[in-house]
Amino acid sequence: MPEAERQFDLVVIGAGPGGYVAAIRAAQLGMRVACVEKASALGGTCLRIGCIPSKALLDSSELYAQARGHLGIHGVKVGSVELDLGAMLRRKDKVVKGLTGGVAALFKKHGVTHVAGEGRLAAPSAVRIAGADAGTVRATHILIATGSEPAPLRGLPFDGTHVVSSTEALAFDRVPQRLVVVGAGAVGLELGSVWARLGAEVEVVEFLDRIVPMMDAEMGRALQKTLERQGLKFHLRSKAGAARVDASGRIEVTVAAEGGGTSAITADKVLVAIGRRPHTENLGLGDVGVTVDEQGRVVVDEAFKTSVDGIYAIGDVIRGPMLAHKAEEEGIACVERLAGQAGHVNYDAIPSVVYTWPELAVVGKSEEDCRAAGIETRIGTFPFMANGRARCMEERDGLVKILADAHSDRILGVHILGPRASDMIAEAALAIEFGASAEDLARTSHAHPTLPEAVREAALDVGGRVIHR
Repeated sequence: MPEAERQFDLVVIGAGPGGYVAAIRAAQLGMRVACVEKASALGGTCLRIGCIPSKALLDSSELYAQARGHLGIHGVKVGSVELDLGAMLRRKDKVVKGLTGGVAALFKKHGVTHVAGEGRLAAPSAVRIAGADAGTVRATHILIATGSEPAPLRGLPFDGTHVVSSTEALAFDRVPQRLVVVGAGAVGLELGSVWARLGAEVEVVEFLDRIVPMMDAEMGRALQKTLERQGLKFHLRSKAGAARVDASGRIEVTVAAEGGGTSAITADKVLVAIGRRPHTENLGLGDVGVTVDEQGRVVVDEAFKTSVDGIYAIGDVIRGPMLAHKAEEEGIACVERLAGQAGHVNYDAIPSVVYTWPELAVVGKSEEDCRAAGIETRIGTFPFMANGRARCMEERDGLVKILADAHSDRILGVHILGPRASDMIAEAALAIEFGASAEDLARTSHAHPTLPEAVREAALDVGGRVIHR
């Protein structure tokens, strides 16, 4: 790229969901935009080695489980069901390739310049590129959107073979006989579910006293019971310690329980999924004076501006939940503010989903959040076993739980454990965004028979007038 073409209004470092969406929105607003990405394909962790490939495997493995044991009740008889893991993984890769290619097409459509290489801050208005498009790009504004990476666990360092991150767990060449998952958050439970459906014995080790610890405790307990019925085994209040590889090539992990005593689990693979950390190495943040906090996150104000004029940051590198859609909203809000518009993000209306089966989807506050804040609430619930469509689908596990302010009736939080909860949570997010009351939701007509009727019934239950339970 000639030096004359290296001047932009905005340079985005990172082409994940936050970065590429911000770049496209900025181009729509009339800015000349470049997006720097070091990976060979656009889309970031989410599209390449995270959200998309994991959901492709979740869907494929669920179909396999259905074919093996659940179709007969519908009157569908099948013969011998065999797993072709190679075909399943190739389909996953095909889905990923299509979507990453789609981002490249969107860049071309909107006139966003793709700069291939690793970006490093050289000045408040300059990014030095190492790689295919080596050189320096300059801009009035720079947006850091470099995302996050799996956090390692002391005592169980990643080796890519025996102790793996979520990246390697998306591409095992065979189904492990036994898989140990360290961490009972969304990533660990989702990938544990995939391999359990495909035939692995899965044991989950969690340091805290419950799974999905950032979510509503009641819903977490309900999810755990469902997963246990599917064959997953949980070691709560337990810590995974040292590990050794034996002569057969299997790995033995020491697990220490909180109350004392240790045990050893021998497995083929250990997936460490204790969380993620901001990807800020080699960005040159300190060189230009960008402040980071004690957890390595970039410190920003309400407009996503860092401590250095002209430099902004969004997504996993700043505080808040590490979610692709959160990064997207922040990217849009940031560039709209740069364009003089009133971009904003309502963090109370950002949903979060655990894509097990059934799924657990939440938006807003949990019961524990409300209690800690001293908010008096009314709670409505409704089980899927009483929902007509769920019964037709043979999906009886789970419930909807709605928390509303006891005085204003405004919806504070919605929690859905059930089939297609990830789709159903959108209605709840919209309700919170618009400041709806439980009464508003209860008086909104829902098509019958559908799964979202369970949401309406839970809203009715907030007022003590549930119909179908």
